[in-house]
Amino acid sequence: MEELEKGLLMQPWAWLQLAENSLLAKAYITKQGYALLVSDLQQVWHEQVDTGVVSHRAKELNRRLTAPPAAFLCHLDDLLRPLLKDSACPSKATFVCDRAAEALILRVRSELSGLPFYWNFHCIIASPSLVSQHLIRPLMGVSLALQCQVRELATMLRMKDLEIQDYQESGAVLSRDRLKTEPFEENSFLEQFMVEVDSFPWPRPCLLLSIWLPSGRAAAGGLFIYLSQCNGVRRELA
Repeated sequence: MEELEKGLLMQPWAWLQLAENSLLAKAYITKQGYALLVSDLQQVWHEQVDTGVVSHRAKELNRRLTAPPAAFLCHLDDLLRPLLKDSACPSKATFVCDRAAEALILRVRSELSGLPFYWNFHCIIASPSLVSQHLIRPLMGVSLALQCQVRELATMLRMKDLEIQDYQESGAVLSRDRLKTEPFEENSFLEQFMVEVDSFPWPRPCLLLSIWLPSGRAAAGGLFIYLSQCNGVRRELA
């Protein structure tokens, strides 16, 4: 099960687009089992099972199908991958999400070997340590990285302004007026940045990618890059 935990940690979050819900999800599936994390940005649910649970649940839901657990796991991987990897090939399955007080059930319906195939992911509320490991620590890491990057860029822009001023004082002029820029105002920039952060439509679908850096380069081993689609404009925040 340790392999599943490590494998899940290395997976990027992706938007799971369902008919009635848009959820963040990540999954890691092997021949020994699977681990799944799902979030609606208010709660986080988790399920991790081994081949014993897979075999028992498969018999309960698919009495006409007989196959080793590895075959069912491979089929589940084939169904989830197009949804979580932004594949051009749509998933050949129907996904329905049901919520209870402390659980989330993701129901899957597809075909396997020409017969109907059913599966239910039974996710319970994730532990605080799991939420911290997969969400809070990476987000804190990217926040600190962005703060450092903003300071470095602000310093670079101030130096560029001084360089331009020196050119102007030496008599240099622009050959094209459209290239003229105003001096960088750090306070105005930071104020506008905070306004955009406060007004960011977090519940709307956005693409969340995870880029893993060498050990020691980022908190919690990961750095997140957010790419959002807002009013048809693609913005890169890191």
